[in-house]
Amino acid sequence: MRMMRSICIATMLCLVAVFVVGCAQLGGKQEYTKKSGVGPGMNAKGEVVDSKLVESGYGQHVKGLGDWEGEITGKSSAASKFTKLKIGMSMRQVTDLVGQPTDQGSYVTGKAWIPYYFGSDRHRYEMVYKNQGRLIFAGGSLNDLSGGNLIWIINNRNEPQYR
Repeated sequence: MRMMRSICIATMLCLVAVFVVGCAQLGGKQEYTKKSGVGPGMNAKGEVVDSKLVESGYGQHVKGLGDWEGEITGKSSAASKFTKLKIGMSMRQVTDLVGQPTDQGSYVTGKAWIPYYFGSDRHRYEMVYKNQGRLIFAGGSLNDLSGGNLIWIINNRNEPQYR
């Protein structure tokens, strides 16, 4: 009987902890951490040479449309279509301005596994544009599988055609 009671109390404590952590994440804001030095996938001039290796935090932190915050990594050329873009744009707005990507795909983020997290950025959507770079979108909240909003522009004039 005591063993059963101990297991029940331990289970309850575990559930309460999960609930508290989940609630703490509601409305939470992702903090931007500026990193110094040459980032992975970049050269000493600040140009992106391999988009697959690039990590967030080495680019320019910007505030965009609708209070969306994001990052622009690498140096864009004057002829780049990406110069028309603003952080926070919807996927539809982006494709209307710069056209269809040469490749695209999606993946879930760690936020998808947080219990009781109903905010955005549960998944990411990535678009690749040959000789332009990559665009990363934060997916919508729970049950919103739309494209989301632009949160990261990776400028790479040597971007391959496929991810």
